[in-house]
Amino acid sequence: MVTVAAFYRFAPVPDPVGLQAVLRRVAGAEGVRGTILLAPEGVNGTVAGPAEGVERVLRAIRDVAGFNGLQAKSATAGAIPFRRLKVRLKREIVTMGMALQRPGNWGVPVAPGDWNALISRDDVAVIDTRNAFEVALGTFRGAIDPGTAAFGAFPDWWRANAARFEGKQVAMFCTGGIRCEKAVAWLEAEGVQGVHHLEGGILRYLAEVSERASLWQGACFVFDERVSVGHGPKPAT
Repeated sequence: MVTVAAFYRFAPVPDPVGLQAVLRRVAGAEGVRGTILLAPEGVNGTVAGPAEGVERVLRAIRDVAGFNGLQAKSATAGAIPFRRLKVRLKREIVTMGMALQRPGNWGVPVAPGDWNALISRDDVAVIDTRNAFEVALGTFRGAIDPGTAAFGAFPDWWRANAARFEGKQVAMFCTGGIRCEKAVAWLEAEGVQGVHHLEGGILRYLAEVSERASLWQGACFVFDERVSVGHGPKPAT
């Protein structure tokens, strides 16, 4: 069995090129594969390999100022679901067409254990910020699908539909938390306040909420050779 770890954090990266070299060296020595994106606004990645090797990669990121609080969502797999290691420099760690200029605490994070109660309320509109093909595999009961083909289309969708949500609170979610957190930051820049987002995303919800109590329906798409996962989170059958 190998460890699969998904992680992200919005925080300034003072030397992306230097961190890229460090992560390539550490991951290569430890037999860790996967993809890590680095940008001035933060880090985003999913890697897999021996548990100790994955932890050394995470430790190398946490050694950078501002990343000591980096959390990872871990699962196990029978084999490494990546063919090679990629550590890439980007303008954004998740593409929306708006690089975040500062780290921040955006919106109202909601722990998985509190999510069911929130999205069951009549005064809350639940929005899935993922792409349409991901939503087609699974989503939360009653969630709104924007029908977008790429995350960068979310701002235009919101502006065209904002009137639908007047008088309601908004709760958003995504796979690991990164897209909904950035969407919340964008909405706050647009003047929308008090938007809720699922802390740790669907993956943390599937890890912490029992299948019996779950309001999740279907499977959760992941961007590796597992394709999709269910509660556990384990590869979906």
